[in-house]
Amino acid sequence: MFELVISPPVAFLIVLLAVLSLSMAMSRLAFRPKRIPKGLTEPYACGEDLANHMIQPDYSQFFPFAFYFTILHVVALMAATVPVETLGTFLIAVVYVAGGIVGLFVLYRR
Repeated sequence: MFELVISPPVAFLIVLLAVLSLSMAMSRLAFRPKRIPKGLTEPYACGEDLANHMIQPDYSQFFPFAFYFTILHVVALMAATVPVETLGTFLIAVVYVAGGIVGLFVLYRR
């Protein structure tokens, strides 16, 4: 019986029901204003009234840096956690570092 309770699907449902019941219990304690202020449901743009609130930000400069840090973090994680006990595992770390270097060259090619 205990094995059934700790199986992943049953444990997930138990935790889900516990979180939902706790959320419903805490929502009764939440503050609710008696009347909703006029500007509460309107979009906010740093104190400016915008006619079109569907602004499309430009992420063209953000993504190269995000990929850069992702590549470096994965390479650092692999190089730090691969055991150096055998030549095969050491070669795996070397291949990851070399792949990270190639990935950075591809990312910042001009």
